[in-house]
Amino acid sequence: MELLSVPLKKPSEVDVAKPLKTLIQSNYQNLEADKLNAINEAISELNTLRNAAVWKVFDKQESGLELNYRYYDQLCALEAKIPVQELQVPFKWKDAFDKGSIFGGRISLTLTSLGYERTCVLFNIAALQSCVAAGQSVDNDEGLKQATKLFQQSAGIFSYLKTLASATIQGEPTPDLSQDSLTALGNLMLAQAQEMFVIKAIKDNMKELVVAKLCAQCEELYSEALRSMQRDSVRALWEKEWIPQVAGRQAAMHALTMLYHSLVSKGNKAFGEEISRLQKAVELFRTAQSRASKPTLFQEYANRAARNLAVAKKDNDFIYNEIIPDVNSLPGPGKAQLAKVLPVPAHLSEGSRDLFTALVPVAVNQALAACEGRKSELVNGEIMRLREATTALNGLLSSLNLPAIVEVTASGDSLPPSLQEKATAVREKGGISQLKDLIERLPELFTRNKEILDEAFRMLDEERDSDNQLRAQFKDRWTRTPSDKLAGTFRANGDKYRTIINNATAADKLIREKFATHRHGLELLSMTADQLAKEIPSAGAGASSQASNSSAAQRLRSLLESVDTIKAERECIESELKSLTVDLKDRFLSTLSTEGVINEPAISLSEIGKVIGPLQEQVGETLARQQTLSADIREAHEKFVAESGVSTDQRDNMLTKLAAAYDVFTELQGYLQEGETFYNGLTEILLVFQSKISDFCFARKTEKEELMKDLTHESSRQAPVAVTPVIPTHHTSTTASAEPTASASAPSAGPAPYPQQMQNIPAMGAYGGGVAPSAGFTGYVPPPMPQGFNPYATLPYPTAFTGFPSATPMMPQAYYGTYPGAYGGQHQQQQPGAPGAPNPNNPMGW
Repeated sequence: MELLSVPLKKPSEVDVAKPLKTLIQSNYQNLEADKLNAINEAISELNTLRNAAVWKVFDKQESGLELNYRYYDQLCALEAKIPVQELQVPFKWKDAFDKGSIFGGRISLTLTSLGYERTCVLFNIAALQSCVAAGQSVDNDEGLKQATKLFQQSAGIFSYLKTLASATIQGEPTPDLSQDSLTALGNLMLAQAQEMFVIKAIKDNMKELVVAKLCAQCEELYSEALRSMQRDSVRALWEKEWIPQVAGRQAAMHALTMLYHSLVSKGNKAFGEEISRLQKAVELFRTAQSRASKPTLFQEYANRAARNLAVAKKDNDFIYNEIIPDVNSLPGPGKAQLAKVLPVPAHLSEGSRDLFTALVPVAVNQALAACEGRKSELVNGEIMRLREATTALNGLLSSLNLPAIVEVTASGDSLPPSLQEKATAVREKGGISQLKDLIERLPELFTRNKEILDEAFRMLDEERDSDNQLRAQFKDRWTRTPSDKLAGTFRANGDKYRTIINNATAADKLIREKFATHRHGLELLSMTADQLAKEIPSAGAGASSQASNSSAAQRLRSLLESVDTIKAERECIESELKSLTVDLKDRFLSTLSTEGVINEPAISLSEIGKVIGPLQEQVGETLARQQTLSADIREAHEKFVAESGVSTDQRDNMLTKLAAAYDVFTELQGYLQEGETFYNGLTEILLVFQSKISDFCFARKTEKEELMKDLTHESSRQAPVAVTPVIPTHHTSTTASAEPTASASAPSAGPAPYPQQMQNIPAMGAYGGGVAPSAGFTGYVPPPMPQGFNPYATLPYPTAFTGFPSATPMMPQAYYGTYPGAYGGQHQQQQPGAPGAPNPNNPMGW
């Protein structure tokens, strides 16, 4: 049969495992250990599957189809679950029709786009389908059925690729993925599929009119394929025998139409029409054989037409003597198209499992990250309100020397019980030495983060300088996108990180200043009980044990118990706020599946409000109680001082100082622990950020080497001629990512210098979208790490191919057209169910 099959695109070896692991690590930080292990195994399996699939196609066996089906399905599933523009993998594919030159090298295109990889894999699937179909035996029904199915599937893929290629390749693609070449290939596959139906109809001895209709439609499809293949933009792509063979088959199908329609005329005893059509059939068979340069093309049918013509002429000369009409005036048989462009199914491989079931779709992940950002804003805001109120309450008690002033009157020169308890708690927690150790670790943590960020900027600067140097050397011939344009968001995010680090160092400074201010009191509280007692001045003359039993003293003690109760309640509320979870995964998945979009803000506000609303009410209640309690404490203190006659002396000042030092110790210990957690969390974020920049620089290096190689080959080819070579452009980008919406904030004026809930900061949202505070979110004090800000977000790295070297035509500039006068007025179409029309539901009995 010598059916035509499409050549395959040749890939290059790439490792998708490392960049993909980095990307998933940055986007899915809260995955459980078992799911993370499963994803890492899936990534390794995908990498292995890719290496097997893209090379197995060259065996041109059906097993290669199944491998590529599986790989393509995994790409589709993965593309919906990760921000694909952040995957920095340089996928390089060579043009399927280019065979290179004596200087080596072939037209190729390198893009860091998962969509581009999917496009090229799908092209190879269609090409391999055509190869397998062309290799089927047409002598049996099974071979015909398989060839027909594969040709129709291939036509459907080439048709689908016209949309997919333009969407995934920014700029000019390689010639095999151009719109004109894909159109021509799709038409060719459809014509060959129709020819399989013709063969089946002839083998099954179907009615002559049915066969004629099928042949007429096949001739038209070959004519359309021939016209699309002869366009100037793609004519030079094909093998030299392709256009002659398609032209020959088009003429042969026209000849078969005439041959089988002549049998219909014979059955109707229209002997003149029979002879006219047989004459045309013999002429067309000769034309087909001359076009295809194959004297044996459809030779059996050509001989049959010649024999029928001789018999018909003899009978007409001796018996009928009918006038032989002009063939162009005769009606045609009509057309019956059974070959269809089969749509690309959602899943090519039957029963293939999704390797990345642990990952949710990007839209859901983005919604979950935004929801987490909104929740964190509310939670941090409520925690800050509680802590600020508690700090203000502690400040009030310290200024009034409470509870020590009540205990002094009863204890005389001995230490007040509350002070003894505070000193004991400080010593048990490590005392001032423990604070010193935490403070001394801050510079080391700061330096570590700064060095990671500096190294990231160094790689960006080095890549930019190399690009600028080559641009200055090659000038206009260096056509790839400038580094500053591609790395713009990298640098913007890096600047935000630097701001975050600077804000954290400002918080470190506040801590050191507060530590220095209360250092003496912290040192005293860290002493043993005996040493501390010696440091406290003796009670003054105003101390009276009787005052401790006064009504004012009892009132103060009662109010101080209320203070302890409020603090305990706030610790519980804060703990509940930190452990607050809002799991909307199933809700978002359901919304996505039914509506195609997610109304994330409305759902988030509603569900978060249900969960956090009761806790917000508790916060508001405790703040209102504090206002009343503070006023009562001031009033009771004034009465106590008036009744007891206690005056502020050196001992009172010392006790006030120690009480304030204890509050500072508790405060600083919590802040330093949070600060250490903050720096460690930021280190993990910066390491992923640095890894992304490393992948970006590697992809740019690969791109640079490819372009340098092309420049060298082009210069070699053009060396004898004093003309400027046309340089293929392998990477350009006209798409810039939007700047992240969130920005780094200055340290809060409140008492908490580090972000709360560092472990829950949604540092990575799908596609890196910043989460803007929603209306109604009040009372939020922004910490140094901006909530909802995705520091990993990078510029989408779409690239483009904007030119190719001019190709030398491989065949003479001769054009084949449809045979003059083909069918003339024969284009009427029979309706299904009419006499002679095939059954549209099961025309071949398959």
